Amino acid sequence: MALLKTIKTRVFLRAFLAAVMALAAESQALGEAKPGREITDMAGRAVLLPLEIKNIGTLGSVGVLNALVEAMGEGSKIMNRLPHSFASSGRWGLQREFAPRSEFGPLFEGASRELLIENVIMAKPDVVLAMAKELCDHMDRIGVPCVYLEWKDLGDIKDAMELMGQVLGRPDRAKRYLEWFDQKIALAEELTKGLPEKRKPKVLYGDPLRLSQPHQIAEWWIAKAGGRSVTSQSMVKGSLKYNIEDLLLWDPEVMILLSHSDVSEIKKNENLKNVNAVKNDKFYFIPTVAHTWGNRTVEQPLTVLWAIHQFHPNLLSRERLAQEIKDFYSTFFLYELSEERINAIIGGPDFD
Repeated sequence: MALLKTIKTRVFLRAFLAAVMALAAESQALGEAKPGREITDMAGRAVLLPLEIKNIGTLGSVGVLNALVEAMGEGSKIMNRLPHSFASSGRWGLQREFAPRSEFGPLFEGASRELLIENVIMAKPDVVLAMAKELCDHMDRIGVPCVYLEWKDLGDIKDAMELMGQVLGRPDRAKRYLEWFDQKIALAEELTKGLPEKRKPKVLYGDPLRLSQPHQIAEWWIAKAGGRSVTSQSMVKGSLKYNIEDLLLWDPEVMILLSHSDVSEIKKNENLKNVNAVKNDKFYFIPTVAHTWGNRTVEQPLTVLWAIHQFHPNLLSRERLAQEIKDFYSTFFLYELSEERINAIIGGPDFD
């Protein structure tokens, strides 16, 4: 019986692999038969794309990638579901609005973020976007066009958006977005110009319970908003893990958290009771709309304006910030946020 079971298993696996390879071959053949256009991605790879992109897959850093597509007004072309780690958290609920097909589309990644290659083959996306070269290598092997995007430094956003303009055939929208980006950063610089150091609060962004700062880009937006990041001297690359002694030495005046639920745990933590931000109840909660505003996202200039309002409400009113938020999503995401939603994004005693 054991031998029979082994034989059946082997037969099934061979049949399954044969089916996967057949689908891959079919996908590649179809891709070769269609007229296309060639673009060069941010890894210098030549990628042959269909003349028109109707179905887009995103792999890996899906929050960043989905937002890049959505800011081009093309969220309806995203075909795959959010991975479980995103969908189950509740923080990315608006993705269902910005990319309606992502609620019911095929899963391209499993619960442990493993690549579900057979699902990608069967879905036949016109292009897959990724921020990991190994994911593009997987796509190359099955004949699915993959565009590699990079966002390691702040300047990469310009190249990434221009590339998205090429991929989607919308260079006009990419240009308009980059103009908006520069305008809002210039506004932030004008608002905080001449702000004395003593008026700039010491800010900790991230997760003080797990002693982590999730993304290097926070050092930039905190400074642009007229704050002093307490992790700026310790951050080397990517993200940062620190210890409780570091946190106590930094003694932040403001904590910008990822989750509302962390506050009660922070207040109960004996190690943190004498930290300035804890004693004075100075907690703010980073918004997540298309993606988490504190990490890499096309929404980054809004992060700066939001932080200016929290640190220096006299420099940027709630009403002005609300209008900036409304205009951005209306213009680029083609989505009208409600007043209630905007108030929840901005936060505050009456809205958290």
